[in-house]
Amino acid sequence: MQRNKTEEEQRLAKQLADKLPTARWGPYLSERQWGTVREDYSKEGDAWGYITHDKARSKAYRWGEDGIAGISDSQCQLCFAPAFWNGQDRILKERLFGLSNSEGNHGEDVKELYYYLDNTPTHSYMRYLYKYPQTAFPYEQLLDENKRRSLLEPEFEILDTGVFDEGNYFDIEITYAKIDEEDICILIEAINRGQKPAPLAVLPTLWFRKQWSPDLIKGKPEIILQNHGEHKINVCATHPFLGKYYIYFDHSNELLFTENETNQELIFGKPNESPLVKDAFHSAVVNNNFTSLRERKSGTKFAPLYSSEIKPGTSARFHLRISRKENLSDPLGQDYEAAFIKSKNETDDFYKNILPQNILPENALIARQAYAGMLWNKQFYYYDVREWLKGDEGQPSPPGERLAGRNSNWKHLNNRDVISVPDKWEFPWYASWDLAFHMITFAHIDPEFAKQQQILLNREWYTHPSGQIPAYEWNFSDVNPPVQAWAAIQVYKIDKKKCGVGDVDFLKRIFQKLTINFTWWANQKDIEHNYVFEGGFLGLDNIGVINRGNIKNGYLLEQADGTAWMGMFATYMLQMAIEIGQYDDTFQDVALKYFEQYSLIAESLNTSDLWSDKEGFFFDILKSPGGEKISLNVRSVVGLTSMFAGLYIPSSVLNKLHQVKHGINWYDQFCVEKDLYRAVIAKNDGDDRDLLISLVTIEKLKKLLYALLDEEEFLSPFGIRSVSKKHSKMYEVEIEEQMFSLRYDPGEGSTNMFGGNSNWRGPIWFPVNYLIIQSLKMYFNYYGNDFKVEFPSRSGIYLNLGEVGDKISKRLQNLFSTDKYSDRPFFGSYSNFYKRSENKNLVLFHEYFHGETGMGLGASHQTGWTGLIATLIQDEQEIAAGNTTREEIKQ
Repeated sequence: MQRNKTEEEQRLAKQLADKLPTARWGPYLSERQWGTVREDYSKEGDAWGYITHDKARSKAYRWGEDGIAGISDSQCQLCFAPAFWNGQDRILKERLFGLSNSEGNHGEDVKELYYYLDNTPTHSYMRYLYKYPQTAFPYEQLLDENKRRSLLEPEFEILDTGVFDEGNYFDIEITYAKIDEEDICILIEAINRGQKPAPLAVLPTLWFRKQWSPDLIKGKPEIILQNHGEHKINVCATHPFLGKYYIYFDHSNELLFTENETNQELIFGKPNESPLVKDAFHSAVVNNNFTSLRERKSGTKFAPLYSSEIKPGTSARFHLRISRKENLSDPLGQDYEAAFIKSKNETDDFYKNILPQNILPENALIARQAYAGMLWNKQFYYYDVREWLKGDEGQPSPPGERLAGRNSNWKHLNNRDVISVPDKWEFPWYASWDLAFHMITFAHIDPEFAKQQQILLNREWYTHPSGQIPAYEWNFSDVNPPVQAWAAIQVYKIDKKKCGVGDVDFLKRIFQKLTINFTWWANQKDIEHNYVFEGGFLGLDNIGVINRGNIKNGYLLEQADGTAWMGMFATYMLQMAIEIGQYDDTFQDVALKYFEQYSLIAESLNTSDLWSDKEGFFFDILKSPGGEKISLNVRSVVGLTSMFAGLYIPSSVLNKLHQVKHGINWYDQFCVEKDLYRAVIAKNDGDDRDLLISLVTIEKLKKLLYALLDEEEFLSPFGIRSVSKKHSKMYEVEIEEQMFSLRYDPGEGSTNMFGGNSNWRGPIWFPVNYLIIQSLKMYFNYYGNDFKVEFPSRSGIYLNLGEVGDKISKRLQNLFSTDKYSDRPFFGSYSNFYKRSENKNLVLFHEYFHGETGMGLGASHQTGWTGLIATLIQDEQEIAAGNTTREEIKQ
């Protein structure tokens, strides 16, 4: 019997029926627009230097906007975000502070405390927590100390400054609850966690993204004061495209209007035509001088100013409402209050149907915040490369160097969409291989968005005409692992399980697009046409002993992982073709084509010196201009990627596809007769047999698993390390009388080969861990209990590969779970702060984790791929409850 849909599921269904890719309003505002390529108009291409954090309050952006806990319409035309002032800071706290790539000893890094607490796919209910010190924000201390520290020292974080030590801070919670799609109730509550009364100014700010002068829209938008009576106060925001919105709010100390215009005097040394510039609120509030603003009744940027002194342990609440509805008689009354209760209950109902019924409360907490982070990291992304190259009318022309510089060969790219980004401060732009992992988690809560995002990245205004998928805005031409086909089939399967029927049309669309991308890889990254691929750095940054993205002229780097990633690409294209072929017989031909591609890659991987019998591992090979082959014997996840390219095909599926079955059988027999590498392993004899397509034989798999599960190599208490612990002793190789070296770095990197935040030489990363777990379970589906390995290696304890996958998953989950000391390992040295009663349920999702301690490192809000923890928790709980069997996972 089918259950009734929750209110949130009904909203999602209506959104799909209305052909909307996402809600009309949501958390689409970036948390950092400054320091991005889009806003960089410098001669040197120095995006971090062109608009710094200090300039951001004064320079009107061109391509987007930013704020703290902000929301906007889906085109980021009308924006809302709160700003704060503690009476001590030299500037308003209007946006999050962090260090640029050159300022941090380990690269760019946000230096704030904020948490994504809750969210729904339609953004009907959203909660965000920001922690604001009551003393002066330590801008200079953070900058100076991080500049002083070397690569061998840890980053200096805001919790190291002492400003939170005595609890002298505000917990500011921002909650949004929708009455309908365009009627949004906003509650800002500030709690004094200190021991003394403390002042706080709150400015809930509404503004228009600048699209006038240059005339990107016809007509200038305006925010106008409408009512200022005893019982009702509101402004009207009017936009040529959006129409009218009405903003209702409590009576305030001041009503501030200005224009979202650059402060020319501060930025360019030119006189301002008017004092009404973007940063006017800063100078007015900090200097307590409202003379130039007090008489204003309109502008393109507006905020009511609330000044309070909050007693210890108490809070101040600020109420607002953004609505299409005019002349509401009691806008902040009964229906306003009821909206928060109703939206919270509907959110709980939605997640009760997402998460397993028997889920442990702590696991539910972790998963809910992981999902919240995924949803908060949806961002409006706008970048028209052709317009960016030539500049805007009425504005200074970009330097001529730009026309042949960064992204200049991507003139077709014109992106203006809400898209999932890795982290809205550290990485406020999409990254193609990150996004593939995001969609696995999204598929559990909003499968239509997951499918739409995967199609979007392959559309004509994203993918290059040559077939290359854009990497990220710093260099769209960089090459990332081609995991899109794998992600597409995972999303398809998750959606099929939820709905009971597979979206074959989605598979067909993404299959056609990815065929073009596969062809690009085959044509561009196989220089010697021998099915051994040279992808470059492949998103793994400095994992190699040499810079894999910048090989000397005349040298050729044959990559074990580049070849394995392409084998994986062919594997999942084959799987898609097999799935579609069960509904559309014409796909059997193309299934065989991808089986052929896979087989050729498998043969090359296993016969081209990438495999070392002595080491029992795959390594990259550097070929000199004279033909000399140098094996780069680094034991890293590069050598483990061959495990990812496997496919289990049950006989029940194969028997439906006679042409595919005949072709595979013929090829298998041909390999036997010619003594060639066999990419097919049959589980049982006879015509009716299950098949395993694998890059590696069982003998090689055993050797890889021995290293993988060795606690002195890859197996950490908290997952799989990216580089073997064996390299604690320096690995060195000499090339042309120059010595190159690599050492196991369990935490932040000690080399800046790919910039200060390149950290692939030891830490635990969720994407490769997730792929390893999925691969182990795939092998288990084929081998079952017939194949067991020691876990850990040399322990004498033998487990099947499904159980091994579960054990690794549990180690990853232990990063977030409280231990016997009430610590969560990822907090590391900051665990005491998170033992405070108000902090004990706060969870962060870091970019990567220390290979020995599990401490979270890098970007603190990269919920993108670390959000996969929600999927791991969900799978474990479903199996434990008996709601999902291994047989169902197999299918």
